[in-house]
Amino acid sequence: MRGFDPARLERLRTVVSDHVERGDVGGVAWLAARDGDVETGVAGVLTRGEPQPIQRDSVFRIASMTKPMVAVAALVLVEECRLRLDDPVDDLLPELADRRVLVDGGGPMDGPTVPATRPITVRDVLTFRLGWGMDFTAGWPQPLLEAMNELGLGSGPPEPQVPPEPDEWLRRLGTLPLLYHPGERWLYNTGSDVLGVLVARAARQPLETFLRHRVFEPLGMADTGFAAPDVTRLGSCYTRDPATGDRVVYDPPDGQWARPPAFPSGGGGLVSTVDDVYAFGRMLMAEGRLPDGSRLLSRASVAAMTTDQLGEAGAGSGPSPDGTQGWGFGVGVTLRRTGLAGSIGSYGWAGGLGSTWMNDPTERLVVTVLTTDMFAGAFPPPAVIQDVPTGVYAGLDD
Repeated sequence: MRGFDPARLERLRTVVSDHVERGDVGGVAWLAARDGDVETGVAGVLTRGEPQPIQRDSVFRIASMTKPMVAVAALVLVEECRLRLDDPVDDLLPELADRRVLVDGGGPMDGPTVPATRPITVRDVLTFRLGWGMDFTAGWPQPLLEAMNELGLGSGPPEPQVPPEPDEWLRRLGTLPLLYHPGERWLYNTGSDVLGVLVARAARQPLETFLRHRVFEPLGMADTGFAAPDVTRLGSCYTRDPATGDRVVYDPPDGQWARPPAFPSGGGGLVSTVDDVYAFGRMLMAEGRLPDGSRLLSRASVAAMTTDQLGEAGAGSGPSPDGTQGWGFGVGVTLRRTGLAGSIGSYGWAGGLGSTWMNDPTERLVVTVLTTDMFAGAFPPPAVIQDVPTGVYAGLDD
């Protein structure tokens, strides 16, 4: 059985190069793997106006693609019975005990509150139902996110040198009321940052140390971490000036990812490469097994992580208000197919600084795209982020 049609993948390489030539994106690296057939492509440069080209080992800021990796770290601890899904987090995170909840979750942060109906559990944190986060169905600005920014907690695009160290970060977060009762509503992002602190305390070592020893090293992910392993392989990250629409540098190679942060963000702090992301995706596709046949995770953990955990339990709409995507532990899960890419049961996540990753168990497919350019908004993603998966699926050869 063949993995991909070579001619169709060559067409995809041309599409990606055209995006670079038009200036839609500065640099791109992508990888698609199926049944041992691993195909890659690169186009563009690390920094606009400079000659260094994107290579297969170029390093990118993967932002929210950090979330699945920290979820795997948490599941390692669940398997070791150092965390339990339905236990309250109060013992490990006493700053989050005895919560108060806003009567109006969309109202001001100084509005009236009531006691939480129950404690926050590990499951709530993993499934983003702890009561804090970004509401995809609400307008802007959002009072919680403004309050978090005022406290220096980093609720916007990743800024790793801004938040304080984990204990202080959690102390400040604990001064804010919940928007909703634990388990009541899916809200984005904050759960992964809380999860990072929870993992560190359960493991009794810094998050970056536990991730390195228990996840990245077993997987051979030598280039993944909270600071670039080699800034000469890290490109510039670009955004758009909201006033002029001009492209500007959000972060240069010697910027915020050039040195370790005080707060390793479980929500969006990592850098990585296409091959490291593939190693992570391949492990999950193999139901937790490493290439040597040993296990990083059990099959049961992978199944739970990649199954929609929201269902009809009144947890809000999840990541897609139209119901096409649910949420597992740190990953979006496809519930209804709407285009070429993504069979029902596919899972993965994107990073707002210009990246995406998806596993499709039905097609035995791992796909990742890493770029130098930030998303302009949550939906739809940039054209190149859409076109690579489309071209990969168009190139499947059975």
